[in-house]
Amino acid sequence: MSFENLNLIEPISRALKSLGYEQPTPIQEKAIPFVLDGKDVFGCAQTGTGKTAAFALPILQMLHLKQPKTPGIKALILAPTRELAMQIDESFRDYGKGLAIRHTVIFGGVSQGNQTRALQRGVDVVTATPGRLLDLMNQGYVKLNNLEFFVLDEVDRMLDMGFIHDIKKIISKVPAKRQTLFFSATVPTEIRSLAAGLLHNPVSVQVAAISAPAETVKQTVYYVEKNEKNALLKTVLVKEKIDHALVFTRTKRGADKVVKDLNSSGITAEAIHGNKSQNARQKALSGFKNRTIRILVATDIASRGIDVDKLTHVINYELPEIPETYVHRIGRTGRAGEAGTALSFCASEEYDCLKDINKLLSKNIDVVSTHMFPPNMKAVPRPVQRQGGGGGYGGGGNRSRNAKSNSGNYRGKSKRY
Repeated sequence: MSFENLNLIEPISRALKSLGYEQPTPIQEKAIPFVLDGKDVFGCAQTGTGKTAAFALPILQMLHLKQPKTPGIKALILAPTRELAMQIDESFRDYGKGLAIRHTVIFGGVSQGNQTRALQRGVDVVTATPGRLLDLMNQGYVKLNNLEFFVLDEVDRMLDMGFIHDIKKIISKVPAKRQTLFFSATVPTEIRSLAAGLLHNPVSVQVAAISAPAETVKQTVYYVEKNEKNALLKTVLVKEKIDHALVFTRTKRGADKVVKDLNSSGITAEAIHGNKSQNARQKALSGFKNRTIRILVATDIASRGIDVDKLTHVINYELPEIPETYVHRIGRTGRAGEAGTALSFCASEEYDCLKDINKLLSKNIDVVSTHMFPPNMKAVPRPVQRQGGGGGYGGGGNRSRNAKSNSGNYRGKSKRY
């Protein structure tokens, strides 16, 4: 199917062609017709599947075609992070080049002056993070009486970040008569409950299950002592000739330590996390996108919204405790059919995390057993040969933080890669 089959108006089709978009992604193909038909949509799709265009394109089209236009904000998109909110706003700009649709983005961490001035001039579409939006609503700058479209993007992450009370306050201010589009990568009970109270006879659209990373991503894991991870990272970057990589840590402090160590070795790196100012975060992200910064080190929450074309490598410096987060992380590479590589460093205290990831993937991630920094640990997970081939380690089972694998010793060989 091509975008021409989705009955999009000529200005939007022209904008898509100028961006090099030829075929819709599965979420776009499934969701856009329902949105254009005025249906509420419950979309389950992970990062990188094209959700933004799935709601932005039909909203732009319907706003453009509606005459006469009513004053005030007609579409509100809530997003969990500043980076994602800015990315969505940029998409409305790019897709709506030939349309007289006014849009702006609202987020915290910066002065509200530019944002309030844009609101006072009048806008049709607002993309916002919940905290700053609620603040401006309380100050009287944002009025939602004429709202027609309400979009909640990456709802699971917003709940993880503690925005549930802000979201409920915002929901209480939007008109009952509206079209609501609801997107989440995971669907736990709390998400289903929130959706049930928001959506009216919704159409369910689901693509790219969370346990299914792109087949174009090659995944490997290195067992390594925790205190050797810095050395292994620098060696891998050099030996594998990696000139552009997104590196994940679990903590903000950890991200800063990795950046300091890389920069001291002459490898340009910047960190992006919640303690950084908005200007610093945007500068780091821009530098990474234009490749003046070689390595971007991020925490999971700050990484939402990072979308970099042709990113070849994602490195899990530390494994996430939630296995679904692993799939979110590596989904930053291997997009649009491009090849990608995901490397993970696993220390002894992370074995249970790896087991849970393997269980979610229904396979074992291949282990790089010969490298320069083999561990001296005795509790490396036992190799498991699965039917259908594949080396790899780990099993499954529920994680117990105090559990220890009772497998034999593991010693990396002296061969260097």
